[in-house]
Amino acid sequence: MRSLISINDLTKEEILEILKKATAFKRKGPENLLKGSILASCFFDPSTRTRLSFESAMLRLGGSVITVADKNSTSVQKGESLSDTMRVIGGYADIIVLRHPLEGSARLAASVTSLPVINAGDGANQHPSQTLLDLFSIQESQGRLDELKIAFVGDLKYGRTVHSLALAASLFNMRLYFVSPESLSLPRTTRQQLKIRDVNVSFHLSVDELIDKVDVIYMTRLQKERFAEGESHAPGGRFNLTLQKLQGAKKNLRILHPLPRVDELDPLIDTTPFAYYFEQAKNGLFVREALLAFLLKRL
Repeated sequence: MRSLISINDLTKEEILEILKKATAFKRKGPENLLKGSILASCFFDPSTRTRLSFESAMLRLGGSVITVADKNSTSVQKGESLSDTMRVIGGYADIIVLRHPLEGSARLAASVTSLPVINAGDGANQHPSQTLLDLFSIQESQGRLDELKIAFVGDLKYGRTVHSLALAASLFNMRLYFVSPESLSLPRTTRQQLKIRDVNVSFHLSVDELIDKVDVIYMTRLQKERFAEGESHAPGGRFNLTLQKLQGAKKNLRILHPLPRVDELDPLIDTTPFAYYFEQAKNGLFVREALLAFLLKRL
């Protein structure tokens, strides 16, 4: 059965189909589309929003959930390989959601089981289901997806949500601005893919110069857990967003953030019309309901 390992696994038409169904689910809760189905929720890396929204989505669809929420409680601690673990779990469920600290882990899992596997984040690589809810939130807040201007700000090197969303944005002819310290700039592989797709991009060292130009600002935190030993970065205020900086913003500007935030996004922004990150997190439920139904062929 079909898996979702990279956002490139979906066509533009399929993405729009999932977003359309998510809109319907947000307006009216789904019926028992997945009654009798079991989700294996396997998180070998910390998660709040992704894990809980996937599990809630399956339950709201009428299905059931089995959970690995702590790798220390699995046989991985005894030396079992990831491939063996996935083979075993594949016999207990109908679909697997996997988060793992190693890049390529989700693709490995999909190669050893016949079940659909959803990549819920493999190291600093990709996070395609997050991209779907990001696109849903952009469409909901802007009324469209095509030809928008979006600025990605912060840790673009290790921020897997940025890598996935930038590739998806290329399908909708978006203008992309990448704002980061040089040491945390977009990985070469992602740059090359955007170049091949002839995406209009530029690179910047401060978010201030873009405030009055963009429709969406996509903030990210420092992914310190992915830094190599001895690696450190001090990006400074040029990559933080404060209420004062938003004085010249377009009225339709919306700020997204995959969360959690640390100090890169001023809490004073929370009560302004620009803030859309908590609604974005809420949208994860509806989008993941639609994604589960899509992959299990119930749409």
